[in-house]
Amino acid sequence: MKKKHSNKKKIVLAFSGGLDTCFVAKYLSDKGYEVHSLFLYSGRVSEDELKNIQKLAGKVGVTSHQAVDISEDYYQHCIRYLVAGNVLRNGNYPLSVSSERYFQAAQVARYAEQMGAEGVAHGSTGAGNDQVRFDTVISVLAPDLEIFAPVRDNKLTREEEIAYLKDNGVDLKREDHKYSLNEGLWGTSIGGDETLTSHRSIQDSSIQGKNQKENQEMILRFDQGACVGINQSKFKHPVQTIEVLNRIGKDFGIGMDYHTGDTIIGEKGRIAFQAPAALMIIKSHHLLEKHTLTKYQLQWKNHIADWYGSMLHEGLYMEPVMRDVERFLESSQQYVTGEVYLQLRQNDFKLHGIKSPYDLMQSSNNQYGEKYTGWDADDVKGFIKIYSNSLKNYYGLHTDLINYEYTQ
Repeated sequence: MKKKHSNKKKIVLAFSGGLDTCFVAKYLSDKGYEVHSLFLYSGRVSEDELKNIQKLAGKVGVTSHQAVDISEDYYQHCIRYLVAGNVLRNGNYPLSVSSERYFQAAQVARYAEQMGAEGVAHGSTGAGNDQVRFDTVISVLAPDLEIFAPVRDNKLTREEEIAYLKDNGVDLKREDHKYSLNEGLWGTSIGGDETLTSHRSIQDSSIQGKNQKENQEMILRFDQGACVGINQSKFKHPVQTIEVLNRIGKDFGIGMDYHTGDTIIGEKGRIAFQAPAALMIIKSHHLLEKHTLTKYQLQWKNHIADWYGSMLHEGLYMEPVMRDVERFLESSQQYVTGEVYLQLRQNDFKLHGIKSPYDLMQSSNNQYGEKYTGWDADDVKGFIKIYSNSLKNYYGLHTDLINYEYTQ
């Protein structure tokens, strides 16, 4: 879309095409601002989708519109560390949305400065995490830019936004905005009336694929921690692998779940999400690591990676310690190479096993619980004697603490 020249104050809007950003574009335009929309996306987006987003931007009054694919930047500087760390918040959520926000906010700030804008805008509400993530990044990278968040600042409901748009000549169908969808390379989050409760579920039709029912065997191929192939196909870049897995997994209904967690500002929040590629890759990668990393690598990495995911969720991607953690995670991936065998099922998948030239389970003739050649019985008895000696010393001095029901 071509730029129109104006003396009005320029604002760059992070535009998704959803209800909130459509409202923000129209509202700020009606207030006399010159709004320039920036659609920042990751993962596969068709030409038709891009055209529809641009058409919608024009409908709600923007002066110019640009679309930028941030997939490569997002993968190289974030997703690969989420995979290396097997990061799943609260054990199930792969940070599908929160992990992407820094890259969107940074791009908005960069674009605004390039075009000489006086401000930036986003569609975040006052109740969620995104307002913290966007405002933190922009205030650090571009402190002179004014931040506009009219949905938050006016405490608007979705119904009020729809009504405002309709009253001002933009009739968005209500069914198009039943759910707030945030789609990206690493998954889709879904919010709506149901997720404001603790028990209701969203309609499956909102994210349903082809409803594949027949089981399918699959091999995921990893090279130094990166998922680079599916079955016999090897891709030039892990981003392509993720895009293909998202399409396949969605058809099986894989990766659909609900996440309840603590927001940055201290409230409980609940969302639905679907992240087939993220879950298949992380679970497969974790299994491969169990065979290729040492006990202490796994223990420390689990601890550090969980903390890394929490910092990312809290909007602290720019904290320098995150770069230190990334170097640790990257170092741990040197021998995480091999194949992972899994079976796709309707709404689920199962891991069967792995093959790797660095499989520590196959590195000797010893077999757990079966045979051993690296030691004999006397060696084991000596090891056990030393291993238990500190406990014998402790309870020898504190016989009053021995409780057979507890210690057996």
